[in-house]
Amino acid sequence: MSSYFARTLHCSFDDAVQRVTHALKIAGLSILTEIDLKETFKKKLGIDFRDYYILGVCNPAAAREALVIEDRIGTTLICNIIVQDVGAGNVEVAVADPVTLTATADNNSLHQVLKSMRETLKSTIEIL
Repeated sequence: MSSYFARTLHCSFDDAVQRVTHALKIAGLSILTEIDLKETFKKKLGIDFRDYYILGVCNPAAAREALVIEDRIGTTLICNIIVQDVGAGNVEVAVADPVTLTATADNNSLHQVLKSMRETLKSTIEIL
């Protein structure tokens, strides 16, 4: 089993970001952070980099449920979805599998919450 879910889109980078944002909204997920690495690397390091965007995503209800079960789950709580230009008119969208990220947690209730989040994230990537 892969530790992430990914899909390659054949569209412009900006279109891919819009599609991902729309799909997240439909799935009931909130975008908490947006990081434009191309802009950040140019500004902070003075170097050019390909289009690469990170969206920090959260499902507030699932986050609360997970925190009630395990208060330190907050260290891995935000799911980062990346949108990156991979060339030739292709853009990859990927997100880590939350179950894989917390595989060492020995708590069945927590695993149930994470499995639910896994399905939400996986189906969001699949509908793009």
